[in-house]
Amino acid sequence: MLNLKPIALVGGTVVCAVGFLLFIPLITEIFYKSESWQSYAVPILIYLIVGGSLVITNRNVELKISIKEAFIITVLSWILFAFLSAVPFVYTEINLSVVDAIFESMSGITTTGSTVINNLDYLPKGTLIWRAMLQWLGGIGIVVIALFILPFLRVGGMQLFHLEGDDPYDKFLPKISSVIKKIVIIYLFLTLILAILYFSYGMNLFDSLAHSFTTISTGGFSTHDQSFAYFQNNSILLIAIIFMIIGSLPFLVIAQTSLNNIFATIQDHQVRIFLLILFVSIFIIYLFAEMYIDGNLFQKIITISFNTISIISGTGYVSDNFERWGNYASVLFLILMFIGGCAGSTTGGLKVFRFQILFKYLGLHFKKMLQPHVIIAGYFNNKSIPESTYESVMSFFFLYILTFASSALLLSFSGLDFLTCISAAASAISNVGPGLGDIIGPEGNYSTLSDYSKIILTATMFLGRLEMLTILILFLPSFWKN
Repeated sequence: MLNLKPIALVGGTVVCAVGFLLFIPLITEIFYKSESWQSYAVPILIYLIVGGSLVITNRNVELKISIKEAFIITVLSWILFAFLSAVPFVYTEINLSVVDAIFESMSGITTTGSTVINNLDYLPKGTLIWRAMLQWLGGIGIVVIALFILPFLRVGGMQLFHLEGDDPYDKFLPKISSVIKKIVIIYLFLTLILAILYFSYGMNLFDSLAHSFTTISTGGFSTHDQSFAYFQNNSILLIAIIFMIIGSLPFLVIAQTSLNNIFATIQDHQVRIFLLILFVSIFIIYLFAEMYIDGNLFQKIITISFNTISIISGTGYVSDNFERWGNYASVLFLILMFIGGCAGSTTGGLKVFRFQILFKYLGLHFKKMLQPHVIIAGYFNNKSIPESTYESVMSFFFLYILTFASSALLLSFSGLDFLTCISAAASAISNVGPGLGDIIGPEGNYSTLSDYSKIILTATMFLGRLEMLTILILFLPSFWKN
């Protein structure tokens, strides 16, 4: 039987958490002497009363949950957080519709970075910091889910990163609680260092704090309509490049890197492949697009590198209109949207390790065609890959492409052009942010889309962030049977 008490306890904790977090934009609005502070006070009161009641009622419940309850708690927590976080967008000065507010909130918590808000430069500071905080929380949230929940649920091949048993990561960080604590501390430390660097090289205090939240989480929300083009500062772009790359790496591997094992990160197979893909992409774009970019050699390399890592990491910052670089750049960026970063990072996309697993499987399949009776094992990070992992990865690839195609098809019913449908669906499912074309391209946003299109994209962002299987399994009748 389904045990509802642990679900109620976790749900109440999420409601309380949102209530406490809303004090930050509230204090920000008071500090900047804005009238919008009242829009946060009422939700805070309601959330703390409702959430506190659920927690108190179920405080003595033992958190022993089944796999079925783990799926429900994971999905419910994410939906609850997104919907509760949308409320301030409805009642603040920007006065978004319910659909727009949920779209903006889901884009934030999934670190997608798509926005329906115009005139960011004139928004209340509380709204801007709340958007940035949603992405920061979504970034660390997806790292925890990817490393400690999806492997347990055997979603999309993530069982490769399970911490129990014969696992190469296990000898470094044996206890899950200590791993989570270490990763959170690293995440906080990187955010602080990034904010200091941004401030030191020209951003004001508020911008440096907000952009540190959205850079390390590879989220992409900016405080300016022009994004990073607003700053016109190559040093700031270089800092962002470094930290977007860090955000694209597995935080579990970063956590096991120390002075005694300083090359642990580079030794990880998927990190090597990710960096190779990144550098090759930058080189190819430079060969074909450098004539379209202003500045000297250094400025051109910085501009190309910044926008390339922004797309492959799913951050979605822009410093130049890359659609003017030629069709090949747009096509390559569309491909990079699907690839994404490393498993266990804050990035979206299919993840590099799944491509590695898929190519290993193809290699083994070809060898078995030539030698049918030979038993050949595949390896990832010096660990044997079980057959179930291959099956999980192939199932995930199929569902990913099916979801992308379905989203693009549903968007086409609203009358959008082909490029907008394809790039919007790709951007949403990969949690990137900007798309291609005049409407949602580097210089546009999603505000002009219909409510129908925004609902489709909101659902696609959610499916992409929680890796689809986690959500779609809830729609199986067999899931709800005893």
